[in-house]
Amino acid sequence: MNARTETELLEAAAALAPHPMHPRHLSNAHLDALEEETIFILREVAASFERPALLFSGGKDSLVMLKCAEKAFGAGRLPYPLLMIDTGHNFVEVTDFRDSRAKELQAELIVRSVEDSMARGTVRLAHPGESRNVHQSVTLLEAIEEFRFDALIGGARRDEEKARAKERIFSHRDSFGQWQPKAQRPELWTLFNTRLTPGEHFRVFPISNWTELDVWQYIEREQIGLPSIYYTHRRKVIDRKGLLVPVTELTAPKDGEQVVLRDVRFRTVGDISCTCPVESLAATAADIVIETLAADVSERGATRMDDKTSDASMEKRKKDGYF
Repeated sequence: MNARTETELLEAAAALAPHPMHPRHLSNAHLDALEEETIFILREVAASFERPALLFSGGKDSLVMLKCAEKAFGAGRLPYPLLMIDTGHNFVEVTDFRDSRAKELQAELIVRSVEDSMARGTVRLAHPGESRNVHQSVTLLEAIEEFRFDALIGGARRDEEKARAKERIFSHRDSFGQWQPKAQRPELWTLFNTRLTPGEHFRVFPISNWTELDVWQYIEREQIGLPSIYYTHRRKVIDRKGLLVPVTELTAPKDGEQVVLRDVRFRTVGDISCTCPVESLAATAADIVIETLAADVSERGATRMDDKTSDASMEKRKKDGYF
């Protein structure tokens, strides 16, 4: 091979190679930066607090956060327990996956139930069919008091909802477990004020700066396992006020409503009584990345019945101690 031919081949190969500004490179660099930030925050919590816990529901956001924690500390070496507040109305696919993932990581899993709070009389439903989702706040505050947690790590993201967009990464809670939006502490140059007085605690949100698209790109890149209901499956649903309500014992059809069989998936998972799927044929994380790029409604806006009641409902719940 002469020098001229070799040079021409090298130039041709360089032209075919992805440019540093190619979207694939940008995507990975962006995910690397988000991952590094999350790992830094997870380590900062371990260093700054005596009794932290990581809120773990078995949902996609908490699984992404748990993957970052595994990278930060290693399997079998998580420095804090996993905490789940169970309404008793969770999808079995999610709770089963929660248990298997915790076992795989050799992590301590603490589960506290809204039903136990109901038995104690600290939670009272207005009627038997009322969603227990909002009442998780009471059970959570009881768990904080029981274990004396001083920091709870959660998977909330700012792009989910307007009230969550107001959160700091290290979000202070007063001695009543309440959030005061106007009394939040500044966070400049990744310097966090973690001082507490007795009875106070922090909610820490390491993936605050992630978007739904980032989460799914990271799941696809890291090949993170998820509960099966995140992907397309056939399910009986009711079209109710623009939402596809799953047909279950808790969400039975009302008079005059028609039950239909649809190909659906869940964008977010929570209490059965207030969580709806969306119509979808996406069978892989890569498929969902493409769907998410085209989505024009937030995941909570498209799937959560309890967020439809009032624009201020989430902010009010957060002030009362909600996640």
